[in-house]
Amino acid sequence: MSRIRDNYEDSLWNRLTKWVNGESDPFAGKMEMEPLREADYVGDSVYNPERLDKKKVLKYLEDTEKNQEIRAFRVLYNLSSVALCLLLIAVLLMAVSYLPVLGDPNGPNNNEVSARYVEKGMEESGAVNMVTNMILSYRGFDTFGETCVLFIAATCVIILLRKSEEEIENAKETDWKYEPKPDAILQKITLILVPVIFLYGFYIILNGHLSPGGGFSGGATVGAGLILYVTTFGFHKTQRFFNEKTYDMVKVGALSLYSVTMIYYFYTGANLIENHIPLGTPGDILSSGMILPINIFVGLEVACTMYAFFALFRRGGM
Repeated sequence: MSRIRDNYEDSLWNRLTKWVNGESDPFAGKMEMEPLREADYVGDSVYNPERLDKKKVLKYLEDTEKNQEIRAFRVLYNLSSVALCLLLIAVLLMAVSYLPVLGDPNGPNNNEVSARYVEKGMEESGAVNMVTNMILSYRGFDTFGETCVLFIAATCVIILLRKSEEEIENAKETDWKYEPKPDAILQKITLILVPVIFLYGFYIILNGHLSPGGGFSGGATVGAGLILYVTTFGFHKTQRFFNEKTYDMVKVGALSLYSVTMIYYFYTGANLIENHIPLGTPGDILSSGMILPINIFVGLEVACTMYAFFALFRRGGM
């Protein structure tokens, strides 16, 4: 049977609710420091520099310099700082001296893990690029976490900086002076460069399992192309092919497909089930199993994140 409280106004929940809503302050009058009263501003005080007694200040400084305890503390402080720095340097040098020699075959860095990457990497993943093979195959869980961090970071920026359509519309006149002015030379050069940048970015993404590159570097290139276009032509023209709805579909879709792909790998690997996704012929564009699609997902995620950061910090929306 529930109990009815007679003193609900004094209950903990009611006080907490008032505090959260800003109706009351439970710490009022209980803090260690209280605001100065009007009378405290009068007299020889730093709060009233016009009435500050310079003779008393000079006398205080002289007494401080003559005080043996203060002088001893300063000397001890300086000596302790130097000793601490020397101790830190000695510890770091000692730690470096225990590091293995570069190229030592018996070093802890040359173990069966790195040997497995080099010897079995192409056979087990089908990727020619060993770096991409390691990042997206052997250490795919870490890369999936990094991609989730990008998604969360973009989401947090949207929550903090996003403005409503009404706020953006009201600030349109003020924002116009920061918009790019019609510059024929700049626009013509951008129309030539942006398709090349996009093409090169997609090439880096699609070729990441064959040569240096991949989703992160290719996505950054595509994002830079988007930023160049919006800087030249403004948001009103960019929104014709990349607006907030497109951003949401690409961003959420890429991370969702990446999640489904990694769930398959995690499930089969944890249960020792054979992977039935064909690896293809190493060196072909359609090879390396799911590394190529993962590179595409990561590239789209990175490109959207870069553009979202620029757009939100620039005007509070896309």
